Amino acid sequence: MSNAESSLPHYAASVAVAKPAAREERREAGAAGQELGDQPPVRWREMLAVVLLVALCDVTIYRGEGFSGLALLTAVAPALLLLGNPRRWLGASTWIVGGMLFLLAARMAWLGSALAAAAGFALLAGFSLALHGRRPYVLDVLVHALQTAGAGFHGLVCYWRSVARFGPQIPRILWLNLALPLGALVAFGALFVLANPDLLTSFTEAASRFFRALRDWIEGFAENFWEVTFWLLVAWIAAGLLRPLVGRSLLASCWRDNHVEGSDEGESKESAFYTALRNTLVAVIVLFAIYLVFEFRTLWFRDFPEGFYYAGYAHEGAAWLTAALALATLVLSLIFRGQVLADPRLGRLRKLAWIWSAENLVLALTVYNRMHIYVDFNGMTRMRTIGLFGISAVLIGFCLVLWKILYNRGFAWLIERQLWTLAIAVYLFALTPVDALVHSYNVRRVLAGDLAPSVQISVHPIDSQGILVLGPLLNCRDEIIREGVRAMLAERAIQAERLAGERAKLGWTSYQLADNLLLERLHAGREDWKEYLDASKRAAAIERFDKYAYQWY
Repeated sequence: MSNAESSLPHYAASVAVAKPAAREERREAGAAGQELGDQPPVRWREMLAVVLLVALCDVTIYRGEGFSGLALLTAVAPALLLLGNPRRWLGASTWIVGGMLFLLAARMAWLGSALAAAAGFALLAGFSLALHGRRPYVLDVLVHALQTAGAGFHGLVCYWRSVARFGPQIPRILWLNLALPLGALVAFGALFVLANPDLLTSFTEAASRFFRALRDWIEGFAENFWEVTFWLLVAWIAAGLLRPLVGRSLLASCWRDNHVEGSDEGESKESAFYTALRNTLVAVIVLFAIYLVFEFRTLWFRDFPEGFYYAGYAHEGAAWLTAALALATLVLSLIFRGQVLADPRLGRLRKLAWIWSAENLVLALTVYNRMHIYVDFNGMTRMRTIGLFGISAVLIGFCLVLWKILYNRGFAWLIERQLWTLAIAVYLFALTPVDALVHSYNVRRVLAGDLAPSVQISVHPIDSQGILVLGPLLNCRDEIIREGVRAMLAERAIQAERLAGERAKLGWTSYQLADNLLLERLHAGREDWKEYLDASKRAAAIERFDKYAYQWY
C-alpha cells in the first residue's frame, strides 16, 4: 500500500474529529460575539431586568435572614437574567443549568446550607454564560464572574448613554440663553431682598427650612448608605453578567489541541519518550498486580479480630488509595498526549494502558470495599458520605482519561471535563439529604440488633432532616439508647421552639420547611419525650447514652 493510501484513514479520522471543533467554534463565535466593540443595543427589558434584580437581591440578601430568601433568589434570578440578556441563547446548557438551579432552590427552601448557597451563586454565573451561547466550563464560569468588575462599569455606562439619548437634546446656545437671564434674576433679586428687612427675614426663614429638610434628607441617606451601596454593587454585577466583555473560552487557544493531537498532516513520527513511557507502564502494571494480591489477601473475605485498626485501614487507607487512583489518572493523561500520539508504536502503548486501567478499576473497587468495612463496623457518617462522593468523582475522572486516550482528546478537553466532574460532585452533595440517608441507615442497623451505629447518633451533630428519621428508635429494645434518643428529642424540641420564635421575628426569608416539619412532628409526639423537659434529667440521659455508645467509636 502506498504512503498516500495508508495516510487516508488517518486523515479521514482527523477530519471526523475536527468537524465538531469547527462547529463549536462557529457556534461560540456566532452566539457570543461579545467583544468590546460588538455590544448589542440597550433595550428597555434589559434595564428593567437590572432594576428587578436589584430589588430581588435587596429583599432576599440585604434584608433577608435565611435560606428561604436565597431559595427565592436562586429560583427567580435565572428568569430575570433571561429577560434582560441581549443574546438569549436557549441551548441545552441553558436548560440543564436552569434545572439544576430549580432543584437547588427547592433544597434550600427545605433545608439550606452555606454550600448550597455558594453552589447557587456559581450556577447563576454559569446560567448567564450559557445564555450567551457558551458552554459553562468551570474555569470559564469563574472568569465570567470575575470579569463583571470591568464589564459592569461598561454596562452601566451603556445604560446611562441609552437613557441620555431619550432625554431632551439642548444645544449649547440654549443653555446660554437660559443661564444669563437666570444669573441676572438671582443677582438683582438678592439685592432687592437685602434692601427690605421684612422680606429678608421671610427669605431667611424659608432658606432655613429648606436647608433643614436637605440636612434631614442627607442624614436619612447616610443611614441607608450601605443599602444604596449594595444596590449599586448588584446593578454593577448584573450589568456585567448581561454584557460580558470576555467572548471566548479561557482554553480557546487550546481548541485545536482539544480535538486532534499528534503531528500535523497525519504524519507518523517516533517519539523520543516512547521507551521511557513504555517502561513506566510496565513497572506500574507489575507494582499494581503485586499490591492487589496483597490487598485481597489481607482485607477481603475475612473476619477482623478484636482491636482491628479500622480507622487506619478503612479510613486513612481508603484516602491514600484514592490519592493513588488520582495520581494514576494524572499519569495516564500525561502519557497520551503530544508527539506520543503520532508514534507508530502507539498501539502497543495503548495495550499496556488498558492493562493498567483494568488494575486501576480493581483498585477503585478495593477503595469501595475499605469504605464498606468502615461503614459495616460502626455505621454511616457525613464524612463517609463525602468519601463515597470523592472516590466516585475520582473514578469518573479516570474513565474520562480512558475516553481521552481512546479518542485522542487533548489535555485541555480533559481539564474541562475533570473540573465539571468535581463541580457536579459538589452540587450533588449539596443537593443530597445527607443526614436523612445516613441516619436512616444507622437506625435500621440498630433496630436489627447491631448497636454500633448508635455512636454516630450520639457523637455527631444532626440536622432537622436527620432528627426526623430517629423516631423508630423510640421502640428500640436497648433501654439506654431508647431513653437517650427520647432525651435528644426533648432537647431538640426546646431548640426548635426557640428557633421558630426567632424566625417569626426575622420574617419569611428565614423559614425552613424541614425545621417547621420537625417542630410539628415533635409537638405531635410530645408524650414520647415530655418526661425529659426537666433539664437535669435530660442531661443525665444524654450523658449516659454518650458514654454507652462511645465503646463503638
